[in-house]
Amino acid sequence: MEYTNMSFLYDFAFMSLLLIIAQFLRSRIKFLQMFYIPASVLAGLMGLVLGPQFLNVIPWSGKIGSYAYMLVCVLFGGLFLGKKDKTNVKQILTKVGDSFCVNMGAEFFCFGIALLVGGALMKILFPNVFTEIALLMPSGFCGGHGYASTIGTALNNSLGREDGVVLGQTFATVGLLVGLFVGIACINYATRHGGTRLVEKAESLPEECRTGIVPVGKRNSMGEETINPMSMDPLAFHLALTLTATLCGYKFYDFYKQFLPNVELPVMCLAMIFGVIINTIIGHTRFKDSIDEHVEGRIGSMVTDYLVGFGVASISTSIVLEFAGPILVLCVLGMLTSLFLVFVVGQKLFRNFWFERSIFVFGWTTGVVAIGVTLLRIVDPEGKSGTLNDYGYSYTLQSVIEVFIIAFTPILTVSMGCIAVGVIETGIAVVLFLICAKCFGVHNEKMNELREGEAEVISK
Repeated sequence: MEYTNMSFLYDFAFMSLLLIIAQFLRSRIKFLQMFYIPASVLAGLMGLVLGPQFLNVIPWSGKIGSYAYMLVCVLFGGLFLGKKDKTNVKQILTKVGDSFCVNMGAEFFCFGIALLVGGALMKILFPNVFTEIALLMPSGFCGGHGYASTIGTALNNSLGREDGVVLGQTFATVGLLVGLFVGIACINYATRHGGTRLVEKAESLPEECRTGIVPVGKRNSMGEETINPMSMDPLAFHLALTLTATLCGYKFYDFYKQFLPNVELPVMCLAMIFGVIINTIIGHTRFKDSIDEHVEGRIGSMVTDYLVGFGVASISTSIVLEFAGPILVLCVLGMLTSLFLVFVVGQKLFRNFWFERSIFVFGWTTGVVAIGVTLLRIVDPEGKSGTLNDYGYSYTLQSVIEVFIIAFTPILTVSMGCIAVGVIETGIAVVLFLICAKCFGVHNEKMNELREGEAEVISK
């Protein structure tokens, strides 16, 4: 069937309907609330079942598989718009050095182990499968559907394949579910063995976190109106900035490809760079206070819901069945890697509140940061551990390094091979962990023993 502007509209309209239904189901069904299943994942699963592969109720166009990558480019185009804080490497390392080293090391470790061990397992167990599939697992687990689309697209372009994005979306979906189900199991284990400091048993989050419906007295503003609606709608202004950065990313990609056809730089990274440039330029004009970071954040969050929904709905069951063995092996490897980060790396290296900080790492190395936040709030409902503050501060530096991971890991993997790149990235992770151990010490306390500074925080 011919793809038209109405096809685009129908795809987004149907996904919007599914998101509404998913939110209603989340607000009513206890099982979904118990495991905090995101409405976007539920909408995507419904879209998959109701689509042409199963019940054929929703006539998805043949292009929905391309929406995830397009949307992640939009997401990253607005990622740094409205940011005013400058990255100070020395301050970050002094203030939250252990948080930075463990979190940054965790990302390199997940990619490194997947490429090193996963790549080797693919060669041994599945010699007929392309070994680069090992890269798609941490792309989905660590970065969610956005990274999976980006790196999957890069592999498709470099290897001449068509299944990279689908496999990446599959890993991302499995990762989200692993993050929630296994994460909650880890919390139950830690509470029974005295590993948690701020709760004695795994308590449910407030009702609005479980149902998704925020009561009247607890609602927050989505942002400020920095532009007078008589001139231009403020939401349209912020969306226009985001799409302008995205446009620049796509056009620059088309431009440089004319001269460097064999170099594959993700449009996502280019869009983010142009977002930084636009933000810097506007920051030196009288419009410097016209970009509201919170509004840009809501636009990004909105885009993410559609990104995840389309990512799950576009999973090809035939491709999943074809690669079922490698997918299963790599997902188990990814889960074990994240558990190692919690109960070995995190327990040894975090100065205080090791489990609270580690379960957050588990959440974002299997799903996305939102999963990490969900798990963290179960064991640290009042935010006393300082985990989110430390992560947010260190992420200003980590996000810059992530761009290079996303941009160059696929290129290096294709040119050098999985195992070689796996050795390099695992080595970087080990160096970061050793730096953390050298600067902040190694902790050998038992799981239930308090660490320095915890008693004062707990007593407040």
